[in-house]
Amino acid sequence: MFDVVIIGAGVTGGMLARALSRYRLSVCVVEKASDVACGASKANSGIVHGGYDPLPHTLKAKLNAAGVPLLYKAADELHVPYRRTGSLVCAFGAEEEKPLAALLARGKENGIGDLRLLSGDEARAIEPALSAEVTGALLVPSAGVICPYMLTIAAIGNAMDNGVTLLRDFAVCGIARDKDGFTVRAASGDTVRGRFVANCAGGFADRISEMAGDDSFTLLPRAGEYLLLDKTEGTRVSHTIFQVPSAAGKGVLVTPTADGNLLVGPTADAVKTPESTETTPAGLAKVATLAKRSVPSLDLRQVITSFAGVRASEKGGDFIIKMSDTVAGLLQVAAIDSPGLTASAAIAEYAVELLGRAGLPLEDNPAYCGERADSFAFRHMSDEEKDAYIKAHPAYGRVICRCETVSEGEIRDAIRRNPKAVDTDGVKRRTRAGMGRCQGGFCLPYVRRLLAEENGVPCASVTKKGGESYLTVGKL
Repeated sequence: MFDVVIIGAGVTGGMLARALSRYRLSVCVVEKASDVACGASKANSGIVHGGYDPLPHTLKAKLNAAGVPLLYKAADELHVPYRRTGSLVCAFGAEEEKPLAALLARGKENGIGDLRLLSGDEARAIEPALSAEVTGALLVPSAGVICPYMLTIAAIGNAMDNGVTLLRDFAVCGIARDKDGFTVRAASGDTVRGRFVANCAGGFADRISEMAGDDSFTLLPRAGEYLLLDKTEGTRVSHTIFQVPSAAGKGVLVTPTADGNLLVGPTADAVKTPESTETTPAGLAKVATLAKRSVPSLDLRQVITSFAGVRASEKGGDFIIKMSDTVAGLLQVAAIDSPGLTASAAIAEYAVELLGRAGLPLEDNPAYCGERADSFAFRHMSDEEKDAYIKAHPAYGRVICRCETVSEGEIRDAIRRNPKAVDTDGVKRRTRAGMGRCQGGFCLPYVRRLLAEENGVPCASVTKKGGESYLTVGKL
């Protein structure tokens, strides 16, 4: 029997697992996919939001404001790539300037003190690529960008290093409550027991809640489509560029990424299920048009891939973070849409507090270590340091991914290190092998061979993303 079973290995579940590993507790994370960060946590804008947008006195407002410094602190401890870029919310004409003043006032009410209104010329002075049509902007200095899937991977890896158990390919199909706790059953027939259950299932959180006996909320999945541009466009802007937000979301943005690319998007379209992650010609055309409204000089010939993610919204518009009113021991961490990534560390602390109030004993774990070694240490070395390291570890001298300069040694380390990469997409998220201009066209066969070698399996059994996603079928 575990003290806590966390359902969902996205950024929310990962940060909660890490927070709980600070205590003398047995914690298990179950995930339906073959890897962590396979839902919205790998397909979002990667923005550290400044906190001006949430309605005052909501959980979003409270946890966004508290979450910014906590997120940067966690990223430093976990060696996750991020950049303090600041952001600009741009208005096009007098009518759109009125909401900027309202956002400034709302931000100050939320406790965000570093906001400032700029004229169009002042905005272009710090961001020259902005459209001449921009007449005003809200400057948000505390905003930034972070790698969302690396944060999730690092948080869960750190939690595992501190004793947390991760069960993958565990698609929850039933939850039974008895006097001692919960039995969580997977479609495979496997079960796991827990005194408490934390529902961090992202877009599926309403289904998980209903399985446990609480049907108090329904999620409204909304898809966002993105275009990712090559690093040649990565310096087109230095801030995250927003347009004035609407009821559907924060609108189409243009932003540098933590890894040096340029990202534009997303749309915000209602979809039937959280698995509706296909891109569409209409959606991508909309992204391109609106992005160029902000930054006309964007070179969209440099697009290297497109993707879509589905956010889990609820009609009330706020996060749902509470102990269930009807099922004792069930913690709801649901409807975590924007600014969920920004708030993730604060959400974890708040969730731990709720579990403590509900009876979970919170005794400090003296063996806890919140630091995680840098996954990208090799590429951060000087040439002299690299030469010395390669002499001691020859695998680091063999480059597998030329676009991103990822070595064999880094890939083997990603396959061996918690949480271990088990497929080529897992290696990609951990090392960036396959994330360059060629999108794995050259390095994929080599990555597959390394996965096969490390796991002692035939190459033919290696998948792209678990399940039946085999890279080759039949005989070569």
